[in-house]
Amino acid sequence: MNLDFNKDITDLNDKALEILNKYYGYSSFRAGQKQIIEEILKGNDAVAIMPTGGGKSICYQVPAMIVEGLTIVVSPLISLMKDQVDAIRDIGIESAYINSTLSSREIDEIFQLALSGNLKILYVAPERLETSQFLDLVSKVHVGFVAIDEAHCVSQWGHDFRTSYRFIKSFIGILKTRPIVAAFTATATNEVREDIIKLLGLREPKVFISGFDRENIKINVVKGINKKKYIVDFIKKNIDSAGIIYAATRKEVDSLYDQFNDKDISCTRYHAGLSDDERSKNQEDFVYDRYNVMIATNAFGMGIDKPNIRYVIHYNMPKNIEGYYQEIGRAGRDGEESEAILLFSPGDIHTQKYIIDIGTSNEARKANEYKKLQNMTDLVYSNDCYRKYILNYFGEQYDTHCNNCSNCEVEGELTNKTLDAQKVLSCVYRMKRSYGATVLIDTLRGSENKKIKDLGFHRLTTYGIMRDYSKDDLKNFINTLVSHRILSYDEGEYPVVRLNEKSMAVLRGEEEVWFKEIQKTSKIVEDNALFDILRNLRREIALEEKVPPYIVFGDATLKEISGRFPETMEQLSDISGVGELKLNKYGERFLDVVLEYVESNKIEVQFEYKKKEKSIKSNDEPTDLDEETSKKGKTAKEQKEGKKKSYMLTIEMLRENLSLLNIAKEREITISTVCSHLEQYALEGNQIDFSVDFSDILSKEQEIVILEVVKEVGADKLKPIKEKVDDTITYDHIKVALLKKRLAI
Repeated sequence: MNLDFNKDITDLNDKALEILNKYYGYSSFRAGQKQIIEEILKGNDAVAIMPTGGGKSICYQVPAMIVEGLTIVVSPLISLMKDQVDAIRDIGIESAYINSTLSSREIDEIFQLALSGNLKILYVAPERLETSQFLDLVSKVHVGFVAIDEAHCVSQWGHDFRTSYRFIKSFIGILKTRPIVAAFTATATNEVREDIIKLLGLREPKVFISGFDRENIKINVVKGINKKKYIVDFIKKNIDSAGIIYAATRKEVDSLYDQFNDKDISCTRYHAGLSDDERSKNQEDFVYDRYNVMIATNAFGMGIDKPNIRYVIHYNMPKNIEGYYQEIGRAGRDGEESEAILLFSPGDIHTQKYIIDIGTSNEARKANEYKKLQNMTDLVYSNDCYRKYILNYFGEQYDTHCNNCSNCEVEGELTNKTLDAQKVLSCVYRMKRSYGATVLIDTLRGSENKKIKDLGFHRLTTYGIMRDYSKDDLKNFINTLVSHRILSYDEGEYPVVRLNEKSMAVLRGEEEVWFKEIQKTSKIVEDNALFDILRNLRREIALEEKVPPYIVFGDATLKEISGRFPETMEQLSDISGVGELKLNKYGERFLDVVLEYVESNKIEVQFEYKKKEKSIKSNDEPTDLDEETSKKGKTAKEQKEGKKKSYMLTIEMLRENLSLLNIAKEREITISTVCSHLEQYALEGNQIDFSVDFSDILSKEQEIVILEVVKEVGADKLKPIKEKVDDTITYDHIKVALLKKRLAI
């Protein structure tokens, strides 16, 4: 497919939608994807800030199928390349990756594919761009598009700076013809965004911010509990769900791993102290669902494309909000309900300061790291909506409450803490200059230690006025004041507290202070018998094909199948995530399981189509407004009919000599449901005194074949009949033939 920039962009958008439908099984793009893809197809550079799980990869994979020449995707981790290449190969897109795991012969074969024009997407690590072998390759092929994933790595102010990303700009400059360049990341402050544009040499790129909100992830911060007991209880409640537990150090990872094994909790681990082979095996075991629980340092996770992770637990507070938010975004990439739990204790702050001190020699960067740590601490102690705090941090205006975080869900009344706040602020004021939190706490609690007396603070009127607070409780209270900007910290290795404008407003009685908090464990995913059966089938197929289970179908797809009970290939194709290739590859096996479940449990299925057809023309695609209007119209119709039973509408239409197919289309229900309505009418003792037109569904020849098989295998189950008839005869044909026989129509 060649890109002709003189063509109307509408045609290119149509082609993009066609690719999305054919290869990925979706009928429309997610919010933000369409605009990014359109900008790239116009030949323009772009920067896309999209939440983890928001569909970044589609934003460069779909254009790669349209743009002329080879698309190079710069990706930082081996695991990301392999998982993404496995996934898109599985749906029929020619792609490959080059990294240190491949032999010279394998790399040569990939080069030959690229040179022959039979490769659309090539994933490479940034270090690879500097090698003479790779530079020789790109001098001989046309590179039409360069996509840079995890683009925040180019900035030293980002949370995962990599010097190798600085070479990307030079690499692009070396190419004979400058390609379209697009940069993608999940988390970037304004400062980092500016670095991305400048350091990658992007040309007047349009910046797309799809929204940082991950609405499906519940954010839960838990303080003052036994962390290990909490985690064990939580995992036992969610034993069938996949999750990651992050700890700050290797020692803590190993400690949790040993404890879980002692309690017979199946888990694996990942940190830099393990051998390459062990890390690789453990990661694969987790991705392939051999273990549900991964315990790891933050060395694990970037590029792990496992969509069914239901929870992420932080055993320790991370050192910055960027890293925290990226890590929790590894849960719920399929859009399903998930949970992020941060278990906090004050010692976490000291641990992270130590990690910053030993890991950062550049003083400017160290000061920036301290500032980010303080922002993270403020989040933990915030008494307001956690989601609001995070989104505002990234520059996104969010003035409401999410009702999906532990602060929003706190039960009981807020407590007025204005008087206690004034005591703290008054003490800071009387100290005349800034001191650390420890000095402030000791003064407020009336400590007898020598330092307090040497400073003369035992003579202050605020000395000892908060003796009723324990040391830890008072420290928590002061940190909460800081998080609400009622008190300020000057960042650094030894931060000091000071007053600000809001402090003075509280002291003057112009503002009040209200706080609250709570914690609890919960079960994330409710039981669904068919979902579990489908998951077992997915695991079986994955083992056969030696791929991770999510590559077969994601959890969201299985959940939709288990809720809608598709009984035909056409119905299955209406499920999100079921593309043409996967439908042909796996469709029959999944339908067999659904049909057996429906029959065994005597479920009456009324499969409602979400769309009448998979439109590939953008001007034919229904908008959200159209869908809403349709829903409202349907509701009005049902209200007009009053309490009339749904199946009676079908009977009335049959009396008007409408065929089964026309009724199904007009009511947007399945043939199976039309049949069940007719059967229900007869079972209630009603006489069928009208003719029924089956001709556009079932021919006389098909009916004869089906009834002959019924004589042999009986009519109790559909599957044995289906196995005996020709492939052209569907389950709908069988149901109609059996209905005609039963009702003698």
